Amino acid sequence: MKMEPSLLFGTPSAPQNNTSLKRDRGFWQSPMRKREAGYAYLGLLPWILGFLAFTIYPVVASAYYSLTDYPILKGPTWVGLTNYATMLSDDLFWKSLKVTGIYTIAAVPLGVVVGYGMALLLNQQVKGLSAWRTIYFLPSIVPAIASAYLWAWMFNPDFGIINGFLIHLGIKGPEWFGSEQWVLPSFIIMSVWGAGGGLILYLASLQGVPTTLYEAAKVDGANAWDCLLHITVPMTSPVILFTFLTGIIGTFQIFTAGYIITSGGPNNASLFYVLYLFENGWEYFKMGYASALAWVLLIIMLALTGLVLIASRRLVYYEGDEKGA
Repeated sequence: MKMEPSLLFGTPSAPQNNTSLKRDRGFWQSPMRKREAGYAYLGLLPWILGFLAFTIYPVVASAYYSLTDYPILKGPTWVGLTNYATMLSDDLFWKSLKVTGIYTIAAVPLGVVVGYGMALLLNQQVKGLSAWRTIYFLPSIVPAIASAYLWAWMFNPDFGIINGFLIHLGIKGPEWFGSEQWVLPSFIIMSVWGAGGGLILYLASLQGVPTTLYEAAKVDGANAWDCLLHITVPMTSPVILFTFLTGIIGTFQIFTAGYIITSGGPNNASLFYVLYLFENGWEYFKMGYASALAWVLLIIMLALTGLVLIASRRLVYYEGDEKGA
């Protein structure tokens, strides 16, 4: 039996006229919809004003000031790229870059390893798991100023708790923050204090690993170490990459501890980059040079982020990505 095309494919609907299309596309809005849109923009207005005033304007202003000689108390004077050229012969600029680089190279991997290790331990089924998680995470929410004073007391060479403990072992403790050789190791040890900051992310990623993978690996004879290297770490590698990148950005912006404990000393051995930037802007009143330092820091962060992302292409596994390791 021959069937009508309309029964097989359905009767084509009549084309909509221009009035219907305009109405569907929002050209004609009812007064209620206009009022709702107005309320929405009104609610967004404080954020928009804050973003323009405290983000966009400072960025644009710093870009302009970096090309000027701006002593704050006087108006800025255009000098072009002079501030950037000055950095090439500024020994303190290279010193601060070196100090921050050494601190970053040591503190970031150490923080990732310690934080990830704590997450592996806390992911086990042990008694009082919630209490242990709170204890390990608590240091990361302690105010930076309080942490700085706490560690300054602990590392005090005369009455600090660490040197006091070493004396009981018959060991004379170093000067810590008062020594050029020990000041950076002291800050690196101090950085481990906040290693639990990524604990929640690590735990969430660990708990998201399918248990079927571990069961299949055990059937094939894999031990705990094999499961860690070939299942746990690859499956949680995106979170490791994220904490590694944020760690690099955070260490290059270290300021509070260096400012409160050592103020860049002794002999500029702890002159971190942002601390040097702050000194130029608010102690030496060289706001133009400080702005140029800020833009160089941005370029460094973008370059390091790009290099890490490129290097991690074959090391980070993303579910559904055929190129993932």
